[in-house]
Amino acid sequence: MRYFIELSYNGDAYHGWQNQPTAISVQEVLESSLSTVLKTPISVMGAGRTDTGVHASQMFAHFDSNEELNDVNLIFKLNSFLPKDIAIHNIFKVKDDAHARFNALSRTYLYRITLEKNVFTFNNTFYVKQALNVKKMNEASKILFDYKDFQCFSKSNTDVKTYYCNIMKAEWVIKNNELQFTIKADRFLRNMVRAIVGTMINIGLGKTTIEDLHTIIKSKNRSEAGFSVPAQALYLTKIEYPDDIKL
Repeated sequence: MRYFIELSYNGDAYHGWQNQPTAISVQEVLESSLSTVLKTPISVMGAGRTDTGVHASQMFAHFDSNEELNDVNLIFKLNSFLPKDIAIHNIFKVKDDAHARFNALSRTYLYRITLEKNVFTFNNTFYVKQALNVKKMNEASKILFDYKDFQCFSKSNTDVKTYYCNIMKAEWVIKNNELQFTIKADRFLRNMVRAIVGTMINIGLGKTTIEDLHTIIKSKNRSEAGFSVPAQALYLTKIEYPDDIKL
């Protein structure tokens, strides 16, 4: 039987979601906890691979079990066993061929920029001292809808079959002295969101023009795009699936 597990995590202590040979990951901790609680080796497949230091307020993964599970009891046991920076919110049975990664319709990320020095949020936001032109940054964000190939924002030497992504939303808003960027797409390339944000910041600072963004995207060259912003301010916030994967 296949189950989906919904969780959140603070990425500060982890080298991303995916298992690493020499560093601790969220996947490793989750698999270890599931295996201990269920008393059998359990492997999980995540909906995506967040980078080192990136957080998730909503992440999904799937795993298989030979036994019918009591989801409420399992959630309680896992949350008691897991460290304080990983929380389980839901576990539910899905179709046998449901896949946490391949069945995802969209993923949404949030990037948080603080506009003032804040002693309480410096660990999970990015402080930008200079004034940013948010109007220009939003105008530039609309250009992303005109393209599908985003190789220019992908980390170099990434092993992918295609650099095509369908961006559905890209918007900057100011909330409580924070400038927040929300971006939604069917898939994301490695380091893509952080490279887009860095490029948008350069536009907001006047270092790059809105028209330059067309040239950057068409170049397919990572060195043409902006800097990669710090990981600690990036959050995976939502993953959407078809309704019919649930049993």
